[in-house]
Amino acid sequence: MPAEGIEGEGLALAIRGLKKSFGDVAAVDGLDLEVARGECFGLLGPNGAGKTTTIEICEGLTSPDSGTVELLGRDWRRQANALRQRIGIQLQETQFPEKLTVEETIRLFRSFFDQGISIEESIAMAQLEEKRHARVGGLSGGQKQRLAMACALVGDPELLFLDEPTTGLDPQARRNLWDLVDKLKGAGRTIILTTHYMDEAERLCDRVAVMDHGKIIALGTPKELIASIGGDQIVEFALEGAAPIDPATLSAIPGVESHRVHAGVHQLFVAELHTAVPPIFAALQSQGAHLSEFRTHSATLEDVFVSLTGRNLRDE
Repeated sequence: MPAEGIEGEGLALAIRGLKKSFGDVAAVDGLDLEVARGECFGLLGPNGAGKTTTIEICEGLTSPDSGTVELLGRDWRRQANALRQRIGIQLQETQFPEKLTVEETIRLFRSFFDQGISIEESIAMAQLEEKRHARVGGLSGGQKQRLAMACALVGDPELLFLDEPTTGLDPQARRNLWDLVDKLKGAGRTIILTTHYMDEAERLCDRVAVMDHGKIIALGTPKELIASIGGDQIVEFALEGAAPIDPATLSAIPGVESHRVHAGVHQLFVAELHTAVPPIFAALQSQGAHLSEFRTHSATLEDVFVSLTGRNLRDE
């Protein structure tokens, strides 16, 4: 699935026919994907969708069963050493020696690269100046994630992999990492991000791919994917009891683009709330329905995923 208008030499990542199975489970099932240089690209999906396996193959940590992966015009089979010098990796969880200080840890990682940025610059980029002499074992979760980011950046990578970088962090720590990713984007680095958080993907990514059962099931900018489900706003409601509702009545309301039911909750995708909500109430009242809950929200990537798969993003 190429990025529109991208020539081959402008690609940071090119995946062709990628497959990887574990026993009878096809974790990655014939994946094709292209990411442009300078792009922040999000790979989204629930646990078990295959996104982490895909990223691990791209990082050279796992070998594919078949297919090809090229990073910055190179591949792991022939140019592994050169690739290690040009990419940065932040794993879902990185275990550092707890008795080393922040500065000592970054200095250790810097020694792995022929070229890179200074220790001072790496510490500053990760906003760890006040913790430079602190031991790793005494850092908070957010500080450890920033340290992992600093270690991923110390080689001055052209291509940066961020695998669930904010999982388990408090809201302020998440936003601090978002600010850092924004700075990296502004510097023109290519970033490939996996995440469970749809607000994170909408906030950071130029394009996103939704992955499920080892395949890409949707690809585009966040706005394009949200627009693809029809309706900018969503009305959700649940009913008391088991009184049936005629779906045709709801779908016929002006401004209602589509109607679906998920886990007992009705979802109406609508163009404008102020014109759609009054006739929705009237239709429910005419059928003798009694509401147990009612809410509205702007359409999100989470709604895209539910619309495509019939389940929530965080479902196992």
